[in-house]
Amino acid sequence: MRYDASTAQTGSRTLSAEAHKVLRNTYMLLGMTLAFSALAAFFALATGLRLNIFVFFIGAYGLMFLTHKLADSAWGLLSVFGFTGFMGLSLGPILSAYLGAGMGNVVVSALSMTALVFFGLSAVALVTKKDFSFLGKFLLVGGLVLIAGIVANLFLGMAGLHLALSAGFVIFASALILFQTSEIVHGGETNYIRATVGLFVAIYNLFVSLLALLGMSND
Repeated sequence: MRYDASTAQTGSRTLSAEAHKVLRNTYMLLGMTLAFSALAAFFALATGLRLNIFVFFIGAYGLMFLTHKLADSAWGLLSVFGFTGFMGLSLGPILSAYLGAGMGNVVVSALSMTALVFFGLSAVALVTKKDFSFLGKFLLVGGLVLIAGIVANLFLGMAGLHLALSAGFVIFASALILFQTSEIVHGGETNYIRATVGLFVAIYNLFVSLLALLGMSND
């Protein structure tokens, strides 16, 4: 088989087209799941629904694991809406606490900053096309450290540790946005359901963490 410049260019165009398709499908699904999650949050807010911390951990990680397992089938779409809807329900009590304390401005600020950070970091990954795959190890180790910190603070209840964890999650979520977007651009992630879950988790953690940081600052 003869290899020439035209063959290389065709392969490059094909890869770019595939990445563009995954990116388009990811953003479409992400938009729908964010809207569905918001509806679930408003439902929880209106009904006063509260989730036990252990129910939250089991439901969140269980549904996320299930979604990853089903991502290559049609059931993956149903699972991703189940996961994001559940995460939306978990936001209800949090929003209720802030709104009840008269800190609606904090919620709006956290939401605005989340959107700004997400679109800004996504633009960096898309425009520069830099490979951020090196962040993979940092995300793995950082995620484990943050989870350990959450578990520890369930027993310690330290305000300082909560502040540190919130700041850590802002950094973790920002790195995850860069990593996940870069993976799509460079063909490392070809499944738009898994990509959606990754970006949704980043946005969720970024919003909740900014909410906590701004809330403490407001206090």
